[in-house]
Amino acid sequence: MKTKLVLGFVILCLAGCGHNSVNKGGLDTLETGLAQALEKDFFVGAALAPNHYDGSDLANRNIATKHFNAIVAENVMKSMFLQPKKGKFFWDDADAFVAFGEMHNMHITGHTLAWHSQTPGWLFVDDQGVQVSREVLLNRMETHIKTVVTRYKGRVDSWDVVNEAVLDNGEMRDSPFYKIIGPDWVEHMFRFAHEADPNVALLYNDYSLAIPEKREAVYALVKGMQAKGIRVDGIGLQQHMGLNNPTIAEIETSILRFAELGDVLVTELDISVLPWPGTEVSAEVSQSYEFRKEMDPYPNGLPANVSRQLDERYLSLFKLYRKHSDKITRVTTWGIGDAHTWRNNWPVEGRTDYPLLFNRDNTPKPVVGQIIDMARD
Repeated sequence: MKTKLVLGFVILCLAGCGHNSVNKGGLDTLETGLAQALEKDFFVGAALAPNHYDGSDLANRNIATKHFNAIVAENVMKSMFLQPKKGKFFWDDADAFVAFGEMHNMHITGHTLAWHSQTPGWLFVDDQGVQVSREVLLNRMETHIKTVVTRYKGRVDSWDVVNEAVLDNGEMRDSPFYKIIGPDWVEHMFRFAHEADPNVALLYNDYSLAIPEKREAVYALVKGMQAKGIRVDGIGLQQHMGLNNPTIAEIETSILRFAELGDVLVTELDISVLPWPGTEVSAEVSQSYEFRKEMDPYPNGLPANVSRQLDERYLSLFKLYRKHSDKITRVTTWGIGDAHTWRNNWPVEGRTDYPLLFNRDNTPKPVVGQIIDMARD
């Protein structure tokens, strides 16, 4: 079922035109924000870090409140930050994130309850450093998930319950969760979350879902849970992508396929303009490559032709998203501006990338105005 009040979308902007064009003086002259322009289509969201809402970066805070009506926690709700020590929860940053969303009447998504990465060191081992049993890990995750979800019950609209449990080849990831609990580990995480808050939207989130093998594996995983009566309300398509990959047709195939199971969300949208340093294009966070100058071709700014490519790519994506706005409930960019994107340091540290809708000086890229005008037409 489609619940636009349950799932949030972050939207990327496409080149400005007409009265919405951005001047060259470094100001946001757009009369209309992205969220307002697209409010009849889906939520427009962004992943926020503490500096976006704690008052230390007013420029980004202003962008967030003008252009987005949905937010997701970039890092502060991951287990290593929320429960760095067993039984010792740190709530300050997550509380401030939720309060910011409430203050501005935004759709709020918590990210993420169970992920193999960015976990605290104690989670999978006992006091002697020995791997814990299935029962112990299930108990720890039940305590963690129910404590977190209960704290924000009625305040957070949706949760990325499980993140990245499937590999690109369609096999289940051989993570500590899989090794210790077994193939049914994902089911337990969704059950725990539902028991803590029966009304919150529960999402499965993953990257590279345009790859047929992975798409069908995730489809089977979610459909199998739903057949058992386990609540899974939507699928998050991360969409960390390049200028040419994946194709619009491949993305559309995934949207249509996952719409059979529930809501579709674009959850972590960004477009890298930099060359890929390896042989396999992926969004696996553990990938790391040594810095080479040829891998950082635009340290002082994008050439005009590459900027146009980026705008065209974003515009084509938003045309697709609007085409399927009856299926898509949220579009979320993974960050706000190019100055603070993870793509500057992944998978090669120290590069200069341009993957988001707002420039390093916090001005909107031309495509933002184009998206707004497209929505009006």
